[in-house]
Amino acid sequence: MMLVRARLLAAMLAASIATVAFAQAKPEHGDETFQPTVGQPGKDVVWVPTPDALVKKMLEAAKVTKDDLVYDLGSGDGKIPIAAAKDFGATAVGIEYNADMAELARRNVRRAGVEGRVNIITGDIFVENFSRATVVTMYLLPDLNLKLRPLILAMKPGTRVTSHQFHMGDWEPDERMKEDYRDAYLWIVPARVEGTWAFKEDRNGAEGTVSLVQRYQRVGGTVTLGGRMQPLLGSTIAGDKLSFTYLDAENSVRTARVTVAGDAFTGEVHGLGGPQPFTGRRQR
Repeated sequence: MMLVRARLLAAMLAASIATVAFAQAKPEHGDETFQPTVGQPGKDVVWVPTPDALVKKMLEAAKVTKDDLVYDLGSGDGKIPIAAAKDFGATAVGIEYNADMAELARRNVRRAGVEGRVNIITGDIFVENFSRATVVTMYLLPDLNLKLRPLILAMKPGTRVTSHQFHMGDWEPDERMKEDYRDAYLWIVPARVEGTWAFKEDRNGAEGTVSLVQRYQRVGGTVTLGGRMQPLLGSTIAGDKLSFTYLDAENSVRTARVTVAGDAFTGEVHGLGGPQPFTGRRQR
């Protein structure tokens, strides 16, 4: 009996040592099938994972919810799509060029229990269509960001875009984030509002035009009302939400807050008489 007990204890000790050895030998990244290394080359970039704390900040800045469709461009091991689904309830898609990395991401999706909300595509971010996204995340290089910029600016106004470390050239971010020594940026795709718009204050019938110039989310211009042209007192664009302030024919301050849809906008104009319906159409 003593011999059996000694052998059992020896077996348990050996198993414990093996478990510890396995834990110590476990790769920092990947699994038993594939272990990517930080800095390994890819199609256009090297692979460097985004820290978990920064992933959270990026998704929080983009205000991700269960109603969002998040596309991660160059998704690596799937960390960001998994976090978007698991921690924020979103539906997410990762696009990854490296087939081994994409397979690792799929295994990570299964391990995280979010198969129903995350899809990993083995593909090229410049070939795959991500135009349905409401949120885009990426960790690319500046020249790739600039190459993607026209596609992103053509997306639905209000789409949120967040990038780890690298910017979008002269398109200034709407928000900056920092985690330790890492930077991240957020942009909101603005509606295209440049041009001349004929508007009408629906209640009193006052009509005029507003001419807008635009550089990304920066807008300005002039308003013509009652035969008098004057500079706008202030104007902003956030996604499809446009606002501008001007003086009416009685020199009273009026502020229009409208939603832009293509060549039309609808909303309200606010002044001394309270809000009233306000509509406009872009002149061609």
